[in-house]
Amino acid sequence: MGAYVYFTDEQKYRANNVELADFLQRRGEKLLPSGRDKRLASDHSITVRGNEWYDHSAESGGYAIDFVRKFYGCSYPEAVTLLLGGEQGESYRPASQKEPEPKKPFALPPIHTDMRRVYAYLVKTRHISREVVSFFAKKKLLYESCEKSKDGTKEYHNAVFVGLDENGVARHAHKRGIYTLGQAFKGNVDSCDPRHSFHWLGESDALYVFEAPVDMLSYITLHPQDWQRHSYVSLCGVGGQAMLWMLEQYPQLRQVSLCLDNDTAGHKASERLQQQLAEQEYPSQRLISQGKDWNDDLAEAAQQRQSGFEMRMA
Repeated sequence: MGAYVYFTDEQKYRANNVELADFLQRRGEKLLPSGRDKRLASDHSITVRGNEWYDHSAESGGYAIDFVRKFYGCSYPEAVTLLLGGEQGESYRPASQKEPEPKKPFALPPIHTDMRRVYAYLVKTRHISREVVSFFAKKKLLYESCEKSKDGTKEYHNAVFVGLDENGVARHAHKRGIYTLGQAFKGNVDSCDPRHSFHWLGESDALYVFEAPVDMLSYITLHPQDWQRHSYVSLCGVGGQAMLWMLEQYPQLRQVSLCLDNDTAGHKASERLQQQLAEQEYPSQRLISQGKDWNDDLAEAAQQRQSGFEMRMA
């Protein structure tokens, strides 16, 4: 039996209050901005803020010690030792001990006077059908936002994908940056209800499930035949709440096609979602893009059409 490792309450307190973003970055993990949180690039379902973490796919979370135990496979003493810097004596930055900010009520971002930038981004840059973009814009499920910086000197424009509840009330909004230089911003608006993310309800029994709104619109562009008859949902991540809500709310939906990304995180999430569906006796299948996602496939198809056009014109 190994020696018992004793930690004082003060040591355990310091370990549990380590700033997780600082800890992860110093261990070589890449983090992505996600509203006020940071999202793990290696597993998009996990976000961190201060000394707290949350796994949106498993719908569980906690503080620094539990995070290290779960995601690095450590025992409790090993996790505390790692968070306290170990033998090297490094000390990770503690999370701010400020009082938590009160939760803001959900509100849609301010609407811009036109959608010129969103059309240019989605149609020209991402190759999504203009008719598909116009359809969702007319349904008020897609618009261009305009928000000013805190000092009022800059304007930020985003594509906003709106999610409605069963009564047609907006409960969710996903913002996607529309600038092509650098890494575009993307994230959900504060206080969204994850059950009501961006979706379309048709009349058939088919439901198609995607990670991101752009993937959903790309798939529809690739498969336009009678697309409005079917139902589609973007999880705006990899948590299954919106998929399960639609199945519960609309009993005509029986055939589920999981269309998540063709990467490690997408495969892992699809396996978990398929298990959830099987437990509720929903038949499901996986539809996998040729590239990383459906927009990659759409871009490849657009490039092939352009090459064919140039050859005909030569």
